[in-house]
Amino acid sequence: MYCVIYDGNCNLCVSLVQVLESLDQGAQFQYVPMQDSQTLHGYGITPDDCEAGMILIDQAAPDRRWQGSDAAEEIGRLLPLGNPFVQAYRSLPGAKQVGDQIYAFVRDRRYELFGKRPERYDPAYPLCDDQRCGSASANSANGL
Repeated sequence: MYCVIYDGNCNLCVSLVQVLESLDQGAQFQYVPMQDSQTLHGYGITPDDCEAGMILIDQAAPDRRWQGSDAAEEIGRLLPLGNPFVQAYRSLPGAKQVGDQIYAFVRDRRYELFGKRPERYDPAYPLCDDQRCGSASANSANGL
């Protein structure tokens, strides 16, 4: 299981999380908005860390983390049939560098380019742990 930390106020970020939720349906990924400081603190992640891009954490080995475009690539690799596409992208000379630059450009201008949500998006498949387990099935049943 993996934890995806995303900007819950960013229209683009939320749209991508919603696509992942529909594809994965909580099988591999659970989600935490970067505005959930209590949960992030448990992982030793600060708000400044989140400004460097989305974060993917391997919940079986929490020290295994990816951030920014590396996180996007790893998510793609983990999706069914995604690995061949990610490998093809990684094998193209210069593609990784260009991809990193595009990611950084969009990350730094995400609100300007795609807008900011009036309220934080709380995921359909929130992070579950021993202390709490989000009501993913209830959220899904309610169309959230």
